Amino acid sequence: MNKATYDNYIKILNAELKPAMGCTEPIALAYIGALARHHLGAVPDKMILGASGSIIKNVKSVYVPHTDHLRGIKTALALGALLGDADKELEVISDVSKADQEKLGSYLKECEIAISALSSDHVFDLELKAYKKDESVFVKIVDEHTNVVLIKKNDEVIFEKTSFEQNIDRSIYKGLNMRDIYDFAEELKLEDVRDVLKRQLDYNVAIAKEGLKNNYGANIGKTILSDEPKSFITLVKAYAASASDARMNGCEMPVVINSGSGNQGLTVSLPLYAFYEYYNADEEKLYRALALANLVAIYEKVGIGTLSAFCGATTAACATGAGIAYLCDLGYDGVIHVVSNALGILSGMVCDGAKASCAAKIAIAIDSMHMALRMYMHHFEFKAGDGIIEKNVDLTIDNIGKLSSLGMAKTNEVIIEMMTKSI
Repeated sequence: MNKATYDNYIKILNAELKPAMGCTEPIALAYIGALARHHLGAVPDKMILGASGSIIKNVKSVYVPHTDHLRGIKTALALGALLGDADKELEVISDVSKADQEKLGSYLKECEIAISALSSDHVFDLELKAYKKDESVFVKIVDEHTNVVLIKKNDEVIFEKTSFEQNIDRSIYKGLNMRDIYDFAEELKLEDVRDVLKRQLDYNVAIAKEGLKNNYGANIGKTILSDEPKSFITLVKAYAASASDARMNGCEMPVVINSGSGNQGLTVSLPLYAFYEYYNADEEKLYRALALANLVAIYEKVGIGTLSAFCGATTAACATGAGIAYLCDLGYDGVIHVVSNALGILSGMVCDGAKASCAAKIAIAIDSMHMALRMYMHHFEFKAGDGIIEKNVDLTIDNIGKLSSLGMAKTNEVIIEMMTKSI
């Protein structure tokens, strides 16, 4: 394949497959709080936070690690401002000790925290003004969880990007397409991505096993293993759901994300590991399937955007279906038809924020992906004109982007209105 395209795909994988502890939207709040404290030179005694509605939606109901099972916007922000290490970005709270976290309850009572919903052109938009006596710091983050665009201290600009450019040149994402992604997986030099993909497996498998071992949230993964016949698809669903059980409910273990989301990183990677384990598959082929599935998930999200009313676990499940098709030696035709079939089935699940039920949504999405895979194996497929299905997979993915970013914009507004009444 074209060397420039190959190099861009390596850059994308390295930029997107990052470790994060906790749900990424609460962690973004902890990060901005830690940045404010760093530049203020002291722990704030007052903070005023503005956040776009989709961020509020994804923070409101999820538990924050290292808080003794607390959740919500003020908890995440205060934890970062009090104890976070901004240099660690999405692992900003990873070094919080048990002794230190005991200080959080008192700080939440003492620090004045005000929260408001921002009306913004950016789906992901955070603004924080933090005070310590007569000193103040303002920090703004847009579009990505750690994409800082402005820092001011006492109204003096100390950091500013000339425009709202992101941490990686997003123009290279426009080159993503299914043919090149498949060819990339085939031609991939494993040494170029082995470390980042191995980290994804190591982290995500570890939290899946933790979710199956202990009690988290609604225990969807354990329920699946207890109630369903033992099979490959049972193992796939249980691994992915149990990891989400743990992550959404305060587990203090990191995951490797995809497209800014831990649940999407789990859903893309864990079914492929389950296939590898269940069928004793080839390790090299596993890494190629992981590269393919991760890139398909990222490609699907280009049109959807970072946050929307469309459940990201569904597109991640479609992408892992592509990886399983690859592991099953179904070739390019099998990969694209499984993705198209899965998108045709999974085009309607909404995102109503990060919380315990995400694990169940992941399990449902994987069930639908499995149906899409079986359809292809039995020589069945959805045809162009069946709903949003187009004559080729890239056009179908483009339709999903339009459905999510344009068609479901009002849906997102209604969901956010429901969820922000008590803010």
